[in-house]
Amino acid sequence: MEAKAIVRHVRIAPRKVQLVADLVRGKKVDEALAILKYTPRGAATVIEKLVKSAVANAENNHNMDADNLYISEIHANQGPTMKRYRPRAFGRAARIRKRTSHIGVVLKEK
Repeated sequence: MEAKAIVRHVRIAPRKVQLVADLVRGKKVDEALAILKYTPRGAATVIEKLVKSAVANAENNHNMDADNLYISEIHANQGPTMKRYRPRAFGRAARIRKRTSHIGVVLKEK
């Protein structure tokens, strides 16, 4: 039995999200939430909300016990990239890529 939660179009680059995701992969849910609470990165708050959502899905939709849950999978894939332009010297333009992420969490019971 597994419970999932996905958030899409998060305005954080996937490379930055993966750094935080690697901290909590394989951990128990309560331990992961404690780590995320004190991680000083922007992606930590997004992943914290996502893990809480997955726990709620597990309890309400699958009748799983929240104390036995652990994060079996967490991934941050690249979403659509917004392209913007910044003026540069001699009338040129430089492209700015504002990257987005799709983050997914899968919880399983021990």
